[in-house]
Amino acid sequence: MRVLFKRLDKPFSKLNVKQQLIVLFLVLLSPVLFLNWYGNLQAEHILKRHVTNVYVELSKQNHQLINRDIDTVNRIMTTIIQNPITQALVPDPNDTVAERLRKFQAMDKLLASYSMSITGGEAVIYSYLVYDPQGLYSFVPAPNLTGNSRYTRIYFFGEGEKPQWFDEALEKKGKGDLKIIDRLAMPLKAPTLSYIRAVNNIYEGNTTIGVLVATNMDKKVEGSLATINIPNGQLYLTNDTDQILASSEHAIGGTLDLPKSAEDTSDSPDHSTDFVSDGSIYVINEDWSTLQKLVYKIPVDTILKQQNGLKRVIQFISIAYLFFGFGLMMYFWRRLMTPLQKLAVFSRSFEPGGKVPVTKHRLRSDEIGQLTASVYGMAGRINTLIQDKYQMEIRQKEAQLQILYEQINPHLLYNTLESIYWKSALENNTGSAEMIKELSKLMRISLSKGRELISLGEELEHATAYVHLQQMRYEYDFQVIWDVPKELLQTPIPKVILQPLVENAIIHGVRNMGEDGYIRISADVQDEDVHIRVEDNGYKQVDYATIEKMLSDEGADPALGYGIRNIQQRIQLHFGKKYGISYKARTGGGTVVTLTIPHTLDAGGGQLPRIQDLTRKDKAEEKPNTETEDR
Repeated sequence: MRVLFKRLDKPFSKLNVKQQLIVLFLVLLSPVLFLNWYGNLQAEHILKRHVTNVYVELSKQNHQLINRDIDTVNRIMTTIIQNPITQALVPDPNDTVAERLRKFQAMDKLLASYSMSITGGEAVIYSYLVYDPQGLYSFVPAPNLTGNSRYTRIYFFGEGEKPQWFDEALEKKGKGDLKIIDRLAMPLKAPTLSYIRAVNNIYEGNTTIGVLVATNMDKKVEGSLATINIPNGQLYLTNDTDQILASSEHAIGGTLDLPKSAEDTSDSPDHSTDFVSDGSIYVINEDWSTLQKLVYKIPVDTILKQQNGLKRVIQFISIAYLFFGFGLMMYFWRRLMTPLQKLAVFSRSFEPGGKVPVTKHRLRSDEIGQLTASVYGMAGRINTLIQDKYQMEIRQKEAQLQILYEQINPHLLYNTLESIYWKSALENNTGSAEMIKELSKLMRISLSKGRELISLGEELEHATAYVHLQQMRYEYDFQVIWDVPKELLQTPIPKVILQPLVENAIIHGVRNMGEDGYIRISADVQDEDVHIRVEDNGYKQVDYATIEKMLSDEGADPALGYGIRNIQQRIQLHFGKKYGISYKARTGGGTVVTLTIPHTLDAGGGQLPRIQDLTRKDKAEEKPNTETEDR
């Protein structure tokens, strides 16, 4: 996750805050625009789905209504077929002309009774076609003999006059079928939708008497279609070949051109399907028993007209939100970014010591005001610190000059001691001369021209001078051994570090041991660190725990001694907390002090002191010790 945030933050790091805020505004705005588009799309889809589902149910009910009308016509035809009058109207050479005329009139009256319109609309006209190859009913007007106002509903035709659909009706063996009749000898000149059914002889089994035709069915079906109101939509009733049997607008007889995306309803449990094509919703309900389809064609724009109004409202709200967000961004831009930009310009142009302008943003109590006040206050403090540093440097130069003046006195003292040394040597007073020489060396190295770090060689020379003075002053007979490799003489070390340790070894260790006293100063390198050891064979008991506590505890009691604490603090001040001194008991008696410093070679030169046994054979009375007890 952290790697992902780093990758996302990388391109933004190249933009300034202004550009980043613009990107942030666009990022915050994009979900609103996306949700607006997605919401409208989903609302449109849901509306289409709901409207389509409604029309699917309507198509089922409408198809049932049409089938009910057809079923009504079919039942009437069944009644007509089963009527003895219909069964009796069979061309029979044994019948007289009067009997044939009586049968004809009775059948015509029967058909007329069922062709009457009950509701006052256009009635379905029932006609009966009989095949009469012998011309026994030649007195009946032929199908092409029309023109008078009174027409018959019974037609007899001979060979060559039989309509094409007549044999198709006979093949269905009494099952009805909807067909568009192109020509019929009735006052109906235009093609009409008819329901055709063969009339079987109920007395002689499979013998066919004729064909019963119910014309003007398109008006009845269109009346059923008119019960469904589709704004700007179209309704079609087609057969299995997509021939238009009835329509709310188009003429019958044509072919309905359905889109290629029309799905087969053979797998649909309710024989219905719906799809969207060419800006229209198609709802198709198929009746497998009659091989008929009821097709609804609904323009999508009509359905979405009300939804478009809602869409415009949403778009208006989105645009208003856009302007509101932009105005809000500009307000906070002036409120937040303008002060930050001025602060950035000030930060880039400010030079330490330059004038700090007064800003009105100091009066703000928010984070911007606090930040501005802090930056300007910091600039003012920087100017104050620069001024103070300038004054301090002047004082430091004056102090250094004063130190240079004061160094004249030590040099005068060195020269005077050298003069006394040479005078004593000329007078053969070697003891005094040696003490004067060692004292001069001790003072010269202690001052070391103001340096804090000197070489280990110089520090050993300083400690050697101190040992010589102590042995000549108190006539000590202890031994001192120096074991320091020459390659370590250049190692830098704080000055006057070894002398207090050697002094402790003398006072607290070997002072009263005479020739048995032993002090060893050695050094080696371990793990890039220099370890300098001062060890003695003193016999006194030493509380090492108290010493270690005093060295590690910054709040230790100064009464316990401050000499070795001063050494510890000076070493750590120069080299760090990991360096310093440590105490432990020496094998065989005595104490070992280990001084640890880093192994570097950047100090001045020095030389190994003359290694010798500094012993005194002549003992004098021990003078009172005025030194400070410090271990």
